[in-house]
Amino acid sequence: MRKVILTILLIIILVLTLFSNYLLVDNSAPAKTLYFDTGDTAWMIVATALVLIMTPGLGFFYGGMVGKKNIISTMLQSYMAMIIVTVLWIIIAFGLCFGPSIGGIIGNPIPNLFFRGVGTTAAWPLAPTIPFMLFALFQAKFAIITPALITGAFAERIRFWAYLLFMVLFILLVYAPLAHMTWHPDGIFFKMGVLDFAGGTVVHMSAGWAALAGAIFLGKRKAEKPNPARITYVLLGTGLLWFGWFGFNSGSALGANEIAVQALGTTTIAAAAAGMAWVFIDKILGHKLSAMGACIGVVVGLVSITPSAGFVSIPHAMFIGVFASIVSNRMVRCFHKSKIDDALDVFACHGVGGMVGMLLTGVFASNTINPAVGENQGLIFGDATLFLTQLSALIIVSIFAFSASYFLYYIVNKITPLRVSEEKEILGLDLSQHGEFL
Repeated sequence: MRKVILTILLIIILVLTLFSNYLLVDNSAPAKTLYFDTGDTAWMIVATALVLIMTPGLGFFYGGMVGKKNIISTMLQSYMAMIIVTVLWIIIAFGLCFGPSIGGIIGNPIPNLFFRGVGTTAAWPLAPTIPFMLFALFQAKFAIITPALITGAFAERIRFWAYLLFMVLFILLVYAPLAHMTWHPDGIFFKMGVLDFAGGTVVHMSAGWAALAGAIFLGKRKAEKPNPARITYVLLGTGLLWFGWFGFNSGSALGANEIAVQALGTTTIAAAAAGMAWVFIDKILGHKLSAMGACIGVVVGLVSITPSAGFVSIPHAMFIGVFASIVSNRMVRCFHKSKIDDALDVFACHGVGGMVGMLLTGVFASNTINPAVGENQGLIFGDATLFLTQLSALIIVSIFAFSASYFLYYIVNKITPLRVSEEKEILGLDLSQHGEFL
């Protein structure tokens, strides 16, 4: 049955792309040719490439943390996100995120099927200095890494085809509405005044809550938690993530401008401060300074600064990194004592880090840093409006992302089992799912 479905899907894609000139004709009036800023365009091409390299970096980061029998499968989950989500984005997901708004919740995908109307001579309203296609491709990289982040929660026990199906449904039914509501000018959160500079809500909170739902739904691993197989992979992955995150955050300024530079600075210091705080906490608690701890701390800092990167000052970014590191470190230790097997601490690091960053955006956002903040500045400047707006969005997103993701796990499990058998889990996913091994 699976072979039949995959064959039909490939045939449909081949037919639609082969005859796209006839089947997907753009009948809209030709857009007026715009003259784009070459500096902004050049920077955004680089930023798009930087964000893409984060996903292989995440593959190494996660792959080094699991047992030796599951390295290939864990890393391949990230690479398959690059493959599957890219195709899905071109066909329909971009339109769901950024197409004409339907009630401020989701976009109408019809005008942008197969990137129809997404060309190099038009522009997105909020990015007028770069081609529309460049904006769309930049956004694709955010969609790619989000389901890849989730994989750390159910590492070492998920069936690969079930993961692929969940990933497709998650992008269409969870990620797309959140992206539209937050980043589309007609989106509900956008109109509320919710600030999410580069994806603290859309990417990290959604992935964190989906990860928690997955860890609960799949249950604990049968075997004992293995020692990390390749800490050198974790170090390499952290380096690639930190490097790529500059495109993630600075690129979200959508141009080579002063806001991009501000985001570069806040991202740099938040990551370093969080990494420092994590190893200090470990030492205070009587543990050795570990490579794993330093790397996890850096990533928590990168996550926490993402929603506010272009809205806060350098000192406040340092506070955000340190504070998020303290909270996530504590959350990791609590989860290790619980019955929830979030294998690679995705919720404690990405979910909690995203929520901390989301709330602290409402504390520290300043219109002297970025006029887009508007009149309602952060709580520290004496106005609670933005903080309450951020808190409201956090609650709504948390409920939606967790419940919708749990429902998707349930649906996928009805179609095809999510978990591998106990025998295959003990054998290892590299061999049982892919016939490969190190």
